[in-house]
Amino acid sequence: MQYEFSIQVLPEVAGNPDLLKKQVSIQNNIPIEDIRHVQILKRSIDARQRVIKVNLKIRVYVNEEFTEEPILLPDYPEVSNASEVVIIGAGPAGLFAALKCIELGYKPIVIERGKDVRSRRRDLKAINRDHIVHEDSNYCFGEGGAGTYSDGKLYTRSKKRGDVNRILRLLVGFGATDQILVEAHPHIGTNKLPGIIAAIRNKIIDHGGKVLFETRVTDLKIALNEIQGVITHNGDIIDAKKVILATGHSARDIFELLYRKKVEIEAKPFALGVRVEHSQQLIDQIQYKCPTRGPFLPPSPYSIVKQVGGRGMYSFCMCPGGVIAPCATSPGEVVTNGWSPSKRDQPTSNSGIVVELRLEDFKDFSEYGPLAGMYFQKRIEQQAWHLAGETQKVPAQRLVDLTNGRVSTDLPETSYKPGLSSIDMSEVFPQFIYETLKEGFKAFDKSMRGYLTNEAVAHAPESRTSSPVRIPRDRKTLEHTQIKGLYPCGEGAGYAGGIISAAIDGEKCAEACVASLS
Repeated sequence: MQYEFSIQVLPEVAGNPDLLKKQVSIQNNIPIEDIRHVQILKRSIDARQRVIKVNLKIRVYVNEEFTEEPILLPDYPEVSNASEVVIIGAGPAGLFAALKCIELGYKPIVIERGKDVRSRRRDLKAINRDHIVHEDSNYCFGEGGAGTYSDGKLYTRSKKRGDVNRILRLLVGFGATDQILVEAHPHIGTNKLPGIIAAIRNKIIDHGGKVLFETRVTDLKIALNEIQGVITHNGDIIDAKKVILATGHSARDIFELLYRKKVEIEAKPFALGVRVEHSQQLIDQIQYKCPTRGPFLPPSPYSIVKQVGGRGMYSFCMCPGGVIAPCATSPGEVVTNGWSPSKRDQPTSNSGIVVELRLEDFKDFSEYGPLAGMYFQKRIEQQAWHLAGETQKVPAQRLVDLTNGRVSTDLPETSYKPGLSSIDMSEVFPQFIYETLKEGFKAFDKSMRGYLTNEAVAHAPESRTSSPVRIPRDRKTLEHTQIKGLYPCGEGAGYAGGIISAAIDGEKCAEACVASLS
């Protein structure tokens, strides 16, 4: 017989199968010799009280042997000679759109401006070590998109948008650990995700799809408000009646192209701020309320939201046991982001701490129409680059110094490899963002005592939280509201906010696209 229970146990019990079996036996009055196996279905940590507990959803096998069922990929057909769908972008939205096209019997042609996932590493090394930004190959552009080398977090609140578990199971089928099906906040890690992305690409190619790397789309063929194909940087024309546009939140040239061609787009609110680094030990002490977390607890994350003067300020993309990375996509700008390896075993933690922006905040850039938010974002990134020395060094300030309006006389070593320049953040940001950050960090410290310390360092800017542009689409058909056959998709179009939600949106767009071809 199989029984499912929810149980709360100490971390050392959750981490020891024998102790867990004993606890299940006692709490549910089941003879321990009858329990063949305890399978953990879901796991989360409750650190609200001084005694930390682990919440488990479990399946108990009583007088029945447990057989682990492998997670299998769909039976993808061969599509070499099938009708084609062009997909622009090989991030999670584009890749999962391609897989869904194959599953439904259509041939995807994936066009990616950047390099394959392995070749990207040389360009990441160049930006970290030599301050050289490759415009088509960086932390944002290239196979796998921005998430591949910036953490691989899989947590999403977008459960109403689609089947989260389906995406997680597909990732396991392509090589991810099955623990992502169990953890409340699943995470693959930047060191593991490239292999999974390569496996997805190989599956697409093996079943007849195409993936074109280092191929930038520079124009769209449109006639009578209907897509006809795409034109690449080398002049090649790829005819297509259906195009899924999944270019990511940093593809400014695509936004410019759409605006220039009078294809309808609109400005979208987003958030912008700094990336703050603490020691992981301090965050563990604050969150777990003990000197050390011990061997049975993971490095602690944190999530915090405050209202400051009627404006939201919150943590974003928190990376326990992680590092800060340079994520510019063009020379003459600096951008920060964070990532963690699969073990989250670095001595530092970091999080984006960002301020809510509204459309009226972009009024000084109104000449750019729907691109006003993008140019607001770009101006701050360029200003930070100039202030920090016109390299990939970033403006930085100790946290207490920031709240006191004082330039830091020195800066500790942080995980950000290109280096730091001591700058007053009031020179980087508009006054309303700066003042919100100053007051917000004081409010943070009231919720997380010890957070506001001069051992913590703010790095600026954290500016690529989401797309500053939305590309409108019909709610039912998912086609662009103006251009027939064009399917805006994923983060860049304003319909996703991470790997899982982007993958879900990619599948939805592929399904809608194929339905219109049937």
